[in-house]
Amino acid sequence: MITNRLMNTRGTLSFYVYAILLGTALLVPLFNLLPPEGSAFHLSDYTVTLLGKYLCFALLALALDLVWGYCGILSLGHCAFFALGGYAMGMYLMRMIGPRGVYGDPILPDFMVFLNWDELPWYWLGFDNFLFAMLMAVLVPGALAFVFGLLAFRSRVTGVYFSIITQALTFALMLAFFRNDMGFGGNNGLTDFKEILGFDIQARSTRAGLFVASVAALAAGYAICRAIVTSKLGKVLLAVRDAESRTRFLGYRPDRYKLFVWTVSACLAGVAGALYVPQVGIINPSEFTPANSIEAVVWVAVGGRGTLAGAILGGVFVNGMKTWFTSSFPDMWLFALGGLFIFVTLLLPKGILGTFLDYYGKRKGTGTDVAAPIAPAAAPPEAPAPEQEGRPRELERAGA
Repeated sequence: MITNRLMNTRGTLSFYVYAILLGTALLVPLFNLLPPEGSAFHLSDYTVTLLGKYLCFALLALALDLVWGYCGILSLGHCAFFALGGYAMGMYLMRMIGPRGVYGDPILPDFMVFLNWDELPWYWLGFDNFLFAMLMAVLVPGALAFVFGLLAFRSRVTGVYFSIITQALTFALMLAFFRNDMGFGGNNGLTDFKEILGFDIQARSTRAGLFVASVAALAAGYAICRAIVTSKLGKVLLAVRDAESRTRFLGYRPDRYKLFVWTVSACLAGVAGALYVPQVGIINPSEFTPANSIEAVVWVAVGGRGTLAGAILGGVFVNGMKTWFTSSFPDMWLFALGGLFIFVTLLLPKGILGTFLDYYGKRKGTGTDVAAPIAPAAAPPEAPAPEQEGRPRELERAGA
C-alpha cells in the first residue's frame, strides 16, 4: 500500500519536504524585502500574504489527512476547528486595538460599544496576552474535538454517519457565531486589526514574519504527523482504518486510538486558523461553512490521501488554482473544482503524489498496490519413519 511504501522510504520524501519548506522560508521573505519594487525578482506583499494563506490551508489539509488517510475518519467539519483557532487569534488582535478603534474605548472592541455592551465578557478575559491566545487556539479546538470524539467513538459511530455529524457540528457553530449576542462580532466577525506582538500588522516585515511562522508551523505539524504514523501507534491506526472489528478482537481499543488522533488533528487545525487570521485580516462565521470543510477534503484527495506530503501539495495546488480561476473566470471555479474532484476520483484515485509514488515504485521494482505477502518459512525436513521391528529399511524402500 502507498502508506506502507511511504513509511519505508527512509525519510527521503521527508527530506525533500523539509528542504522545500526551508528554501521557501528563506527565499520568499528575501525576494520580498531586498529587491526594489520595480525589480523582476521582487515579490509583492500581496503575493507573500497569499502564499502564507496557502500554507495555512496546507496545514489544515495535513491535519485532515492524519485522520482520514491513516485512520479512516472522514471529517466534513474540520473547518470548525480551523475557525475556532482563528477566533482565538482574532480576539487577541481585537484586544490589541485598544483606544485606536472607531469609538476609542480602551477595553471594549468597537462592535461591543456599538451593541451597547457594558463590560467585557468573561470569556474575553486573558486574550490581551499572546501566549494565552495561542494556548486557547490549541486547547479550545482540542477540547471540542475530545468531547465530540469521546461521545461519537464510544458509541461506535463510523462511516458516513460520523461524516454527517461532523458536518452538522460545523453548521451549528456557524449559526451560533452569526448571533450578535454571542459576543464575537456576529455576521461581521472580527477585523480592523492594528498590531501583533507590538508590530504593525500591515508592515512588510511583519507580513514576512507571519509567513515564516506559517512555514515553521507547517514543518512542525508535518514532523508531528510523521512521528505518529511511523510509530507503533501509526500501525495500529492503519489496522483500525482497514479492519476496525478485527483490531478490536485482537484486544485493542480503537475508540481510544481514534480519539487521540482526532484530538491531535483538531489542535493542528486550530493552529492553522490562528496563523491564517492575521494574514487575511478578518475572521467571521463564514469560515464555519460546511462547504469549506468539503473543499478541504478535495485538497487531500487531489494531493494524495495517506501520504501527508500529498495533503500539503493538494492544499497549495488547489488553492492556487482557485486564486487563478476566481480572478480570470470567477463563474467557473465551482465547475472546475467539481471536475477536478471527478477527474481525480476516476483517473487518479491515489492523488497526484500517490500516483507518482506508485509509478516510481514500480519503476524501481518495489511498488505494488498490495503489500507483498510474507514468504512462509521453509518446512522442516520430515523426520524418517521409525524402522519396523524385524523389517530392514531397504525392503521398505523397495516396496516389499
